[in-house]
Amino acid sequence: MSCAIFNVGASFNLHGHSHVGNSNPFHFRVQHCVLHKSSSSLLLQNLNLRCSNVSVSASSPFHNVFKCSAQNSVSSGSVRVDTNNSSEKLAVLVIGGGGREHALCYALQRSPSCDAVFCAPGNAGISSSGNATCITDLDVHDAATAGIPTFGPSAEAAALEGSKNFMKHLCDKYDIPTAKYKTFTDPSIAKQYIQEQGAPIVIKADGLAAGKGVTVAMTLEEAYEAVDSMLVKGDFGSAGCRVIVEEYLEGEEVSFFALVDGENAIPLESAQDHKQVGDGDTGPNTGGMGAYSPALILTKELQSIVMNRIITPTVKGMSAEGCKFVGVLYAGLMIEKKSGMPKLIEYNVRFGDPECQVLMVRLESDLAQVLLAACRGELSGVSLNWSPGSAMVVVMASKGYPGKYEKGTLIENLEEAENASPGIKIFHAGTAFDSEGRFISTGGRVLGVTAKGDNLEEARDRAYQAVDKINWPGGFYRRDIGWRALSQKQYATKG
Repeated sequence: MSCAIFNVGASFNLHGHSHVGNSNPFHFRVQHCVLHKSSSSLLLQNLNLRCSNVSVSASSPFHNVFKCSAQNSVSSGSVRVDTNNSSEKLAVLVIGGGGREHALCYALQRSPSCDAVFCAPGNAGISSSGNATCITDLDVHDAATAGIPTFGPSAEAAALEGSKNFMKHLCDKYDIPTAKYKTFTDPSIAKQYIQEQGAPIVIKADGLAAGKGVTVAMTLEEAYEAVDSMLVKGDFGSAGCRVIVEEYLEGEEVSFFALVDGENAIPLESAQDHKQVGDGDTGPNTGGMGAYSPALILTKELQSIVMNRIITPTVKGMSAEGCKFVGVLYAGLMIEKKSGMPKLIEYNVRFGDPECQVLMVRLESDLAQVLLAACRGELSGVSLNWSPGSAMVVVMASKGYPGKYEKGTLIENLEEAENASPGIKIFHAGTAFDSEGRFISTGGRVLGVTAKGDNLEEARDRAYQAVDKINWPGGFYRRDIGWRALSQKQYATKG
């Protein structure tokens, strides 16, 4: 068996090679990551927006895989990618322990080219499902130069997500459609600009704030409070020491994903997330309470526009700035009501959560080979196969989320729920075992109850049938995932 390590994700130094580039117009440190092309190795990471590599102790069950990868990782020429049938067998490591990582493990396990899937640290649900072997003692933040190709952007390229100011400057320079904005560090000047613009208006923390750094202010008072929260009170720490004040766009949000190899990008299927905690899109923002795929508001025509006007200029722009992007680009888009055209709201440089869950249950191509092609710069001409119909995920969260919530609450009947109807898969985001081997909650968003169907109605019915089977008094969920598409009757059976 050849050895490959997938560390699915965001941003870190592959081999410790870095260079501070004075020519960078955005004044971010340039991280030059050199990938050793190999027929057997790949490392993927999904969560950490900082430089990190992987170190493996000799006692780790994954030690021999790393050793094998290092020994066999030699420079080679271009390799043809067959995304559905490959004789190249891989061992895969996914770094992380949430619902997104569980979904990636699930898809990688089904990849014909994968002989083994590992996850570090993983969680109780990933381990018990058999979708991956979890390695809890792997220090994923320590550095190692194993010569393993890695799917994920450099530290600087990850600034597309890590700094909204960086992203906005890139949009300005390369004519990428986005909401007009200004950046502030002085709260008084920010409030003066807000008063001039009027409400509604959007206030964003520049840095990463766990999905909670955006306020859609419907009144000036709300906007002023958001500015004070970030710039005066310091509620978001260093992430909020600079704020973006952005025009309010009216329309419908949609998620668009593309895999990028540094020069080329290929689209994934579309999805629509539900960010607010309450039914009818009410209450505070969360990391996401549910999603469905495909989102038919994003027509084939609009998908082409997104690729040509947003994704491709971003990829080419990053390359021109000396920080090529390799990884997954997650574009949060607004389809404007007045124009019907897409504008970029934000970028994430990782698979969305919970969108990843609905994408991975629909993906029929060999995910391992596709990601390997991205690392090798060989995505040009690659296409993906998707199952027909629809998929939906309903997130079950701990009561109190996104505020304070109790951990350690008992969750029962998960096996019965997964067998309630065909096409159901429960992804674990925040679970552990108690002393009696029962599932308990360990986070805010805990379960992603996912179902496929011939159409959105069937996928919804199956997902909620499974949710109803789960016995978790300490949890809650939205009851209206997919409501826009269903109420507008815009969703038709696909395929």
